[in-house]
Amino acid sequence: MKLHNFFAELKRRNVYKVAVAYAVVAWLLVQVATQVFPFFEIPNWAVRLVVLLLILGFPIALVIAWAFEATQEGIKRTEVADAMPVSAAIGRKKHAWIYVVVIAAAISVTLFFLGRYTAGNKSVASAPNELPTKSIAVLPFDNLSRDPDNAYFAEGVQDEILTRLAKVADLKVISRTSTQRFKSAPADLREIAKQLGVTHILEGSVQKAGDSVRVNVQLINALTDVHLWADTYDRKLTDIFAIESEIAKNVAENLKARLNGRAEEVLAARPTENPEAHELYLKGRYFWNRRSTASLRKAGDYFQKAIDLDPKYALAYAGLADVHSLVPVYAGTAPQDDVPKALAAARKAVELDDRLAESHTSLGNALVSSVQLKAAEAEFRRALELNPNYATAHQWLAECLFGQGRFSESLAENERAHELDPLSLIINASYASSLAGAGRYEEAVKQARKTLDLDPELVPGHEISTKRSSNIARQMS
Repeated sequence: MKLHNFFAELKRRNVYKVAVAYAVVAWLLVQVATQVFPFFEIPNWAVRLVVLLLILGFPIALVIAWAFEATQEGIKRTEVADAMPVSAAIGRKKHAWIYVVVIAAAISVTLFFLGRYTAGNKSVASAPNELPTKSIAVLPFDNLSRDPDNAYFAEGVQDEILTRLAKVADLKVISRTSTQRFKSAPADLREIAKQLGVTHILEGSVQKAGDSVRVNVQLINALTDVHLWADTYDRKLTDIFAIESEIAKNVAENLKARLNGRAEEVLAARPTENPEAHELYLKGRYFWNRRSTASLRKAGDYFQKAIDLDPKYALAYAGLADVHSLVPVYAGTAPQDDVPKALAAARKAVELDDRLAESHTSLGNALVSSVQLKAAEAEFRRALELNPNYATAHQWLAECLFGQGRFSESLAENERAHELDPLSLIINASYASSLAGAGRYEEAVKQARKTLDLDPELVPGHEISTKRSSNIARQMS
């Protein structure tokens, strides 16, 4: 068949008409999928499936148009239809396809511009906030227990929910050192959200009595003050990990975070089966977070007691390593007394669970204390693979890079740490140090002043942190 005759045959068999009609209707369906599916919270894979099926269907439609013809007696093969007498009824309907195309085109164009208009309005409305949708701060949980000493337990529950969420790579999660500045039920959530750079706030309370615990939580869109989800958990104390896992998973699902197999595993993790060891660990972290000589030593005692009850408790070893790494910095003791203990505890933590970001971060910090910076860097980077939201790992990696004279890389890590923990005194001070190292002295001075504005009384603590990286550099030179 000659090329000219082939195109003429395509026209005679209405293949052109089918191609145009199919393209217009397919475009309409794509517009429906992209504009309407999100409204009903239909996942994106469904939109992609519609597009893929429409693409695959196009050549099939053309083949069918070539091989078959619509007649009064139904669909017939083209050869059979050609042998049939011409029908007046069919002739009157031969332009029906044009109406289909025009109507479909009008609807699809309307949906297209409607989608662009609403998207434009959304972008204009959200521009002043510029806050990521999948972002959250977990505020301190109220301690409703009669015993005020149980404050460590409420703080621990908050911290562990936050830690589980932070390991979901699809979320931005603010670190506890920034959230600790706000009480559990503050008056102005919108202002707090702006300070922390998040859209959502999780509030809660914990009541512990004997071997029972009650945890109340509520998830709020702080920018709109809309309550997205709330629940109350009444369980045995031995179920605390299950409670924390359920809360973290519900929050992640409400924020529409992508949960791969690793994220599901992290959310459901049980670091120990011994509830008493867990309580001792929470007490250890409670005192470690206070960062004084006395509190660090008390934290070390609690971590060791937790290890005595559960020798396979990786987090307790990581906590003990953190204590021995920081005691020389805060107490001014000889590093040779504590650094070997820090290395031994951290290596044990990694040996017990090499998929814990905390274990690798503790080992990295212990290696920094022994001035093994290249090895420390590898541990910090592994920790951040496991938990990209771990602000302390970013900060300590920044100080490790600073000690190697890699100032621009150090600054990038401290910028990320500051984004994740904007109100941390230590991170703000370390950030100022990185700015100075990168030669941005005016910004460094401004950042140092911001740090002083956060808490002028803790300046000595800032100095301890900011001098640490420069001390490392001097030891390496």
